[in-house]
Amino acid sequence: MSRYRGPRFKKIRRLGVLPGLTSKRPTATAGSELRNQSRSSKKSQYRIRLEEKQKLRFHYGLTEQQLLKYVRIAGKAKGSTGQVLLQLLEMRLDNILFRLGMASTIPQARQLVNHRHVLVNGRMVNIPSYRCKPQDIITAKDEPKSRALIQNYLDSAPREELPDHLTLRPFQYKGLVNQIIDSKWVGLKINELLVVEYYSRQA
Repeated sequence: MSRYRGPRFKKIRRLGVLPGLTSKRPTATAGSELRNQSRSSKKSQYRIRLEEKQKLRFHYGLTEQQLLKYVRIAGKAKGSTGQVLLQLLEMRLDNILFRLGMASTIPQARQLVNHRHVLVNGRMVNIPSYRCKPQDIITAKDEPKSRALIQNYLDSAPREELPDHLTLRPFQYKGLVNQIIDSKWVGLKINELLVVEYYSRQA
């Protein structure tokens, strides 16, 4: 299944706030809230697991095959599979750019990387899924167009508290990865264990 390119608002109305996909938030009337509560009470366990998986997939902008690959990698690692899965997704380069505010959404961050506007440790990286590591230094390419694009995103990004694992130096167009992310900073209402269960039951 390919990456989703359809209406983003439609997804957040069904799945809830997905900041990586869009900065828009659904507006709910009292009637729609009651309808949603009624629907949620009738959901099967399969449907609940499926929706948790879809939240993760659409937030991070992954294809079905990409997410399945991450689940398999997480399953082979030490520790909780769900926690490792979130760490793998959060340490992607496109997500780090989004977290730093150097892009407003993950699709915008992916475009910056694909169009060669971003350096990691002084080297060009054009792979959005590049896995960042502690001590990595992420900067805009030293060209006016690259810096102007990132400056525009920095100016328009909401001023939210930066996760502990990242440091932003906006005047240098630079972000630092201090450590692996702590799960409390993921910022997405997700039950990652249900995602793991979804795939284990599909096998």
